[in-house]
Amino acid sequence: MKREGKQSPIAQAEADLTAFGLTLPETSDAPGWPPTRALYFRKKMFCVFGDRKELPGHLTMIMKLPISAEMIRDLYFVQESKGWFLQHNWVIARFGPDDDIMAELDTLKGWMVQSYCAIAPKTIARQVAADFKSSQGVVHSHG
Repeated sequence: MKREGKQSPIAQAEADLTAFGLTLPETSDAPGWPPTRALYFRKKMFCVFGDRKELPGHLTMIMKLPISAEMIRDLYFVQESKGWFLQHNWVIARFGPDDDIMAELDTLKGWMVQSYCAIAPKTIARQVAADFKSSQGVVHSHG
């Protein structure tokens, strides 16, 4: 039973982002590597919540961002990726209790869609990307 107003913004954001991720086709949530929680497309991880070094009241998110990884390095909540994560365009976002994570929800949802689309087959990815853009009211003109 959920008690309204008792969750911290970090916990609420993780709940909202998990619920959003589960609206994407063929997704599930399950444990990742200990102590993480992850969202999967079929059996492939596309979003990881948590980290071994995560402090109570904080939230770490790890997502594959082949389009945005280079552009977002300077955001205050993006940690420098190293090694395998850097080579494969996985980005680590960290939020603490004093960060306004709720103000970043739309950005994080967009990143989740990008990560999902990087993992999913192209036909599903194209449809999900188009649906997300139209739900966000995003219009792109090429000309």
